[in-house]
Amino acid sequence: MAAERPAAAEPPAWVRTELGTADLGDGRLTQRLLRIVAAFGAHPDASIPQASGTWGQAKAAYRFLANAKVTPEQILKPHQQATTDRTKPERVVLAVQDTTTLNYTRHAATTGLGLIDDKPDHQGLLVHSTVAFTPERVPLGLLHQQTWTRSPAEHGKTEARRERPTEAKESQKWRNSLKATEAVQREAPDTQLINIGDREADVYDLFLDAAQGRCALLVRAAWDRRVEHPERYLWAAVEAAPPAGTLTVHVPRTRDRAERSAEVTVRFCPLTLRPPRHRPQLAPVAIWAVSLHEPAPPPGTEPLEWLLLTTLPVTTFADAVRIAEYYAVRFMIELFHKVLKSGCRIEARQLQAAARLERCLALLSIVAWRVMALTLLGRAVPDLPCTALFEDWEWQALYCFVHQTTEPPAAPPSLAEAVRLVARVGGFLGRRRDGPPGVIVLWRGMQVLSVIAAAWRAFGPPRTVQSRSP
Repeated sequence: MAAERPAAAEPPAWVRTELGTADLGDGRLTQRLLRIVAAFGAHPDASIPQASGTWGQAKAAYRFLANAKVTPEQILKPHQQATTDRTKPERVVLAVQDTTTLNYTRHAATTGLGLIDDKPDHQGLLVHSTVAFTPERVPLGLLHQQTWTRSPAEHGKTEARRERPTEAKESQKWRNSLKATEAVQREAPDTQLINIGDREADVYDLFLDAAQGRCALLVRAAWDRRVEHPERYLWAAVEAAPPAGTLTVHVPRTRDRAERSAEVTVRFCPLTLRPPRHRPQLAPVAIWAVSLHEPAPPPGTEPLEWLLLTTLPVTTFADAVRIAEYYAVRFMIELFHKVLKSGCRIEARQLQAAARLERCLALLSIVAWRVMALTLLGRAVPDLPCTALFEDWEWQALYCFVHQTTEPPAAPPSLAEAVRLVARVGGFLGRRRDGPPGVIVLWRGMQVLSVIAAAWRAFGPPRTVQSRSP
């Protein structure tokens, strides 16, 4: 059990911003929600007892997560509205969606879990998140989240699943995300929202949905679909288009490849997709295709090749480059899921039931967004005063702790400076070759900050004791 910390008089400003409009039907439950998120925000990877600080607060948190009257949708709703509000001043917002698995195979006693892969002894939850980003990769918040399980009876029945209508397939998750993004688009009519998915999102019904709405769609092609073109098929039709230019693309590091840059040839053209052969009654869909192909990759390296399909018009090379840049933001959803797993340790939570884990997931998803926002906002708007994200007593305690002084400056430091101070207490060395701090040192630093800020708030700044002459 961690040492008891003084309870905050009220949740931090960021918690009030994200959850201040929450209504769980009971004022006490609503206030408990704010306190739990504030506790996890200060200690993202801590256990519930450690984050809570006292056994009484921990028991209240466990009761909250076990309360069947509280749903993940209720928890996320106020944050989603705050996210929608943040989209309204933006010219373009990218709604990036992707799926991840939460593996609870070692939690054999947990009820309500299901299959997560082809191994029948692996159990857990599947999670599909949609996070809003600016084109500069600043995370605005979570727009939508779905969770589900696969029944053990479905194991090995891939062909049977393919014969189901789209509404009964897991691919419906992509359509649900687009529908949620369309709802935001209606609230933010002056913002162009673009729903982005990877190759798994190459679902014909998704193109049909996008053709009927105002929200744009951008996905990476997976299928060599039939097209109304002399070449008849998608890949051949795009390859027949003349090269529009070349572009240097940053290829991020993954588990299987090193970070590098790739010189790619860019092509683009308008096309009309024909419906699948087994569903000829569906309407054709007009789209634009953008191809990026690396003709000369380094020896032993697989060439970079993206074939992107979008409902946005692409009439110039600059338009094609912009589409490629938008799609490159897609990997940020993988960073979000990494923060959720590694930083917030969602897979380490032992709550005995899937429904409790889903409530905890909703709470920690807000915290994961907060960690990402702290990391990336400091890069995108470095001159913004740090009071945009930190309370006065937080930045004052942080500044004095790092600089070993009892007197904070009269004016708050910039957001970039405050983020680097948080990173420093998290172990960031700040050497010239280190680059900007990442999410790992940020979530470590936030935990240290919570301790020193609590002491500052409880006892005030340390006072210099002057010795008296004998």
